[in-house]
Amino acid sequence: MKRSTKIISIIITFFLIISIVVIGRIIIGNHFAKKFSKRPPPGIIVTEVLKINFSEKIESFGTAISKKNDSFRIKRSNLIKELDLKEYVKKGDLIVELKDRNIIAPFNGVLGYRGLTGDILDSNNSIIITLDDNSIIYSDLKIPEIFANEIKKGLVVTAKFSGNKNKIYNGIVSAVSSRINAETRSLLIRVKIDNEDAELIPGSLLEVTVNYNERNSLGIPDTSIMLEGDKIYVYKVSEKNITYKTEIKTGIRGGGYVEVLSGLNEGENIVAEGLKKVRSKGKIKPIKK
Repeated sequence: MKRSTKIISIIITFFLIISIVVIGRIIIGNHFAKKFSKRPPPGIIVTEVLKINFSEKIESFGTAISKKNDSFRIKRSNLIKELDLKEYVKKGDLIVELKDRNIIAPFNGVLGYRGLTGDILDSNNSIIITLDDNSIIYSDLKIPEIFANEIKKGLVVTAKFSGNKNKIYNGIVSAVSSRINAETRSLLIRVKIDNEDAELIPGSLLEVTVNYNERNSLGIPDTSIMLEGDKIYVYKVSEKNITYKTEIKTGIRGGGYVEVLSGLNEGENIVAEGLKKVRSKGKIKPIKK
């Protein structure tokens, strides 16, 4: 009897030891699992919803026209000495001295040659000198009639040309035709472009953008939006840095921003970049853009 009791005690002790070991392993495993499974929230770039200037645009092409231009035809035989033109003259400067008269600049401008008449350089050749005031450039554009009600004098325009694609030149609509051209179904307008550095050259092909319906609206970076079917979402960030998937309505785009018509308020924070690292109702570490 004593022997069987001893055996039973050994068996019970053995199972208790095993149970303690198993339970201990579970407790230690859970402890380390919790410790190492708590990843820090991802650092995500966020930005505020701000008021931004938006405008709708009409793009067209036109030819550069100088503010003023004049030309002077002279005979080579009338020259006192070999012609050597200045590149730029001011009003009242001497352009060229002739045997019978002097040609004086009627305004500030750039001098150049239009061409020579005749095939042989002899005393009968005529030389045409051109003078262009390029401080302001004009260009006439044909605008489709569907935009006729939007086009008004004073609208802001921007222009580019192939000679300097990286620079934008600013201007305004200076004149609008009073009627639609029945053949082309277009409205003729004239734009006035600032050209103080004389970089735009008369005759250049200009790519002109007319801005209309300007407004100050809520805007967010276009990198912050998510498209799902016909719906648009952003991640709104709470004061506790929790993200919430929020549906919004958008308007036009411009300069890397999207106009927000509804769904957000000015000053709210949203995720600007790194959408793939974010999940709804998840915590983030915000990095202000």
